[in-house]
Amino acid sequence: MVYLFLANGFEEIEALTPVDVLRRAKLELKTVGVGGKNITGSHGITVTADMTVDELGDMNDADAVILPGGMPGTLNLEASKEVISAVEKCYADGKIVAAICAAPSILGHLGILNGKRATAFPGFEKELIGADLKNDFVSVDGKVITAKGMGVSLEFALAILEALKDTQTAQAIRSTVQCRM
Repeated sequence: MVYLFLANGFEEIEALTPVDVLRRAKLELKTVGVGGKNITGSHGITVTADMTVDELGDMNDADAVILPGGMPGTLNLEASKEVISAVEKCYADGKIVAAICAAPSILGHLGILNGKRATAFPGFEKELIGADLKNDFVSVDGKVITAKGMGVSLEFALAILEALKDTQTAQAIRSTVQCRM
């Protein structure tokens, strides 16, 4: 199971692109609303989450967690003790932890990026505490996947898919969406 967290102020493309790509690949993914089921993005688009953080449970079925960026979405994610617990549990269990745009700052604050290659939206580098900073659009270091921002959302989603499944599945989805990467 993949859990993608949504908090008011999330960046819509960064959130919904991984949902679309992973569901196309027939992976089970739940969107999780922080503060309710109806969550409004940073550009006024409201999304109905599959569940709320109050319904998460023990997260033992988690294969990955995904944190979209956006402001104040990133700050709202980081303020949620349930989100932080889910991220820490996934990381401790050796599962995939993925964050894009401003959201890698959350991983930096938790110490998850210590010694890891990572990237984020320009201006958030100082928040990637302990990271080996890269100027890549998407950075993969083991089970930690980070990306710069909305413009590379598809590349980010495909990197997550490749980590969860395999290169062939990611390439097949890349082909079906006519991606030039």
